[in-house]
Amino acid sequence: MSAHPLPPPSTPSTPSTPSTHPTTRHAVAGQSSASHPRRWWALCALLTAEAMNLLDATIVQVAAPRMRADLGGPAAAVPWLTAAYTLPFAVLLLTGGRLGDRAGRRRVFRIGVAGFLLASLACACAPTLGALLAFRAVQGAAAAVIVPQTIGLIKAMFRGPETARALGTIGPVMGLAAVTGPVLGGVLTHADLLGSSWRAVFLVNLPLALAVLALAPLLTEDRAPRRPGLDPAGSALAALATGLVVLPLLVTGPAPLPWTTVGAAAAVAFVVHQRRGARHGTDTLVEPSLFTSVRFPAALVALSLAFAATTGLSLVVVLQLQFGSSADPLAAGLTLLPMSAGLAAGSLWAGASLVRRYGARVMPAGLAVLALGVLAAVGTYRTGQQPEALPYALAVVGLGQGLFTPAFFATALKPLRPQETGSAAGLLNAVQQLGSTLGVAVLGRIYLAAPDAAGAQRACWVAVGVLAAAGVAGRLMSDSHGTRAAIRAAESDGVSDHREPTHAR
Repeated sequence: MSAHPLPPPSTPSTPSTPSTHPTTRHAVAGQSSASHPRRWWALCALLTAEAMNLLDATIVQVAAPRMRADLGGPAAAVPWLTAAYTLPFAVLLLTGGRLGDRAGRRRVFRIGVAGFLLASLACACAPTLGALLAFRAVQGAAAAVIVPQTIGLIKAMFRGPETARALGTIGPVMGLAAVTGPVLGGVLTHADLLGSSWRAVFLVNLPLALAVLALAPLLTEDRAPRRPGLDPAGSALAALATGLVVLPLLVTGPAPLPWTTVGAAAAVAFVVHQRRGARHGTDTLVEPSLFTSVRFPAALVALSLAFAATTGLSLVVVLQLQFGSSADPLAAGLTLLPMSAGLAAGSLWAGASLVRRYGARVMPAGLAVLALGVLAAVGTYRTGQQPEALPYALAVVGLGQGLFTPAFFATALKPLRPQETGSAAGLLNAVQQLGSTLGVAVLGRIYLAAPDAAGAQRACWVAVGVLAAAGVAGRLMSDSHGTRAAIRAAESDGVSDHREPTHAR
């Protein structure tokens, strides 16, 4: 028996593949939630792992200059301390989701957490900057294995209204981890516990990972009802396209034209490869049924743009404090606390009542509040290099993000079917990481072109434009016109049945 997704009336309880297929999900995954009395503790393990992985995407932003000073190397290497983690994280998420579909999500989750623990220890002990960058890449690869398993494991353990409650915790955890990273990085680096300095930002992962591994046996083993292939050609094309689109934004000076050209060609080749695989009934990296309507593609765009604005803004605030006001890492990190507090308050409010009462309409409201906070930040930077009203503006930004994220995930995940879970989870997490990377690269470059209050203002105006585009994508995503009809049409046309001849053979 396959695990049920969120329960819209049009969502089938089983995929259209033959029920006798030998890789149908284990019976334990289909038990009622009453037989899993410790499922909330298991959910804590999943959310802790997700927060731990997303935290490492931003925790080095404040500590990176100290890392470079201690280990040596050029100043241009500082952005790579973040990119070396986020790029492997983003490009391998799709493959990580497929691994869980094939080998079992609990098994892959535990392997990934163990790998992340070892990579974090290696980062803390890195003797050179080159070694640290290499270990950061291994960290990112391990995170790409862990994060895509979360949604499938939640759906395997929860039923009915509890499923929506459990899934609704993902968005706030993602947003809060992304915003809290620079704060925690500044605090740990300044504390210099036992002379650890910046190495503490990696050592903090060790107790978290051990706690997750201790709770992992409570998870229910789960895999896709149909065992998909890994699509190595699609994985290689996706990685090539993503890397060559993002890398030029991280290098100083003009971007090499061949990088962008090859990246665009790889993206086109990836789309052609996926469509050809869908037509011929072979396994593809992305489930074709996710793109039978504009809804899910719009969700990917909205998520990437929203995180690009918020993550890029947090970097600009930290850089302006350090470069424009000569603040130390602790002060720069603590300035983002109001943003974290606003995010937590907005997430609790939206998750507890607003999403249940108003549904997808909370998304545009959250984006509007977020944009209002960024506009307020523009006004505060007119008053000087270190505006006193900036924390209030950041609190509004956090509140808007907190309202947006639970509503987004509740709306984006609602129509998913079992065979789409791994692919969708990988895509959502991949675009979140790519959006964060692009926001850091674009807004950071805009600010560094003129590292003063005026540069921060220009970066904020760009963030407002990005949020406006996210609002347009969110409108397309939440517009339910034709969505259910498209799902029914896909089912009646046998979208999921395209692969049956392959299995029959």
